[in-house]
This record gives sequence, C-alpha cells and structure tokens, in this order.
Amino acid sequence: MNRPEEIGYADELLADGTVHRRYENGLEEWRRRTSGHPNLVHWHDNRGASGTDELLGDRIIKRSLADGTVTYARDIGYGRTLWARGEKVLVNRSSFGGRMGVLLAGLGVATLAITAAQLPPLSMSPEQEEALRQQQAQQSGGGGGGGDSSGSASADEGSDRSDGSGEGSGDGNDWDANWDGDGDAWNDDDFG
Repeated sequence: MNRPEEIGYADELLADGTVHRRYENGLEEWRRRTSGHPNLVHWHDNRGASGTDELLGDRIIKRSLADGTVTYARDIGYGRTLWARGEKVLVNRSSFGGRMGVLLAGLGVATLAITAAQLPPLSMSPEQEEALRQQQAQQSGGGGGGGDSSGSASADEGSDRSDGSGEGSGDGNDWDANWDGDGDAWNDDDFG
C-alpha cells in the first residue's frame, strides 16, 4: 500500500457552539451538531459543498454530500482518519498537546502502519449501516441515530470528498468525552 496523503486540520470553537475547521490545503468547514442526534454533524465548506458526517459503530464515519454521494472513512486513532480507501489521512492538529503532540507530529503517518483491516468500506447496505448505528448507540450508552463531526470535510474538490474526517483521540472510543449533549459543547475529536 502506498503512503497516504496527509492533510492536517485544526478546529476552533465559535461562540455559537459551532466549529470552524481549517485544513492545511485551504479548505474550511463550518460544522454543527444536530439537536437530538449526537452522532450527526451538518457541515458546509468554502468551496460550496455541504452535507453530513455520521459516526457509525466500529469507528466508521459516513459522509453524505448534498448531491447524494456517500463515502466512508475510519478513525484509526491518534487524531487520524483514513479516507478514500487509504489514499488520504486527515490529521487533527488541535487534538494533541504537550510532549505527546510534539512526538506524534514528529512521527507523522509513515510510522503508523495502515492495514487492510483499517480501510473504510467502499460501500455499505442500509442494513449494515443500521447494525453499526445500533452498535454505536450501545457503546455510547444512549439512543440510536448516528452522526459525525470530527472533522470531515473533503480536503479536495469534487465528489472525492471522503477525505474530510480527521478525528482521533488516541483509542478512537472517546470521541464524545468532552461532549455534554446540550449542543453548546464541542470536542476536537468529533468525527475525523
């Protein structure tokens, strides 16, 4: 497998509780959670695209564009989300601090082996998606629904907007650790 293109991003929490995400390639996204659906994030970007990111189970993120195009990503930990069948990895530069952040930034993607098991699916049936939603609901100890908001906007133009999810908390299971569910909080690791 070739080394994936690495695209960094940083999130800024705005006064209205939404997030402004800036990618190193010039792409910018404005993201907001959906009330009542903690696993769903609506976004639009500075290139005219919009859609939703949904956190499914098994660390899979579903990106649905306004035109109906659907792509998938997988949170692979340490602030990284793998998109486009392993061709792109988004790196959350705002999720690490102190020595660990410096160390991980210095290591880059090259030292993280990407295995076939980490690749996001090319497609999923509605039944497969629903099974993952149920899995995510059980893991988060709450109701169903799914959404993502970890950072997922495409770093490139066109329908290949599946590179926009750069999330990661380290183990991938604490994406909502700082989310209080009231719509006014945000976590740097919200859906890659």
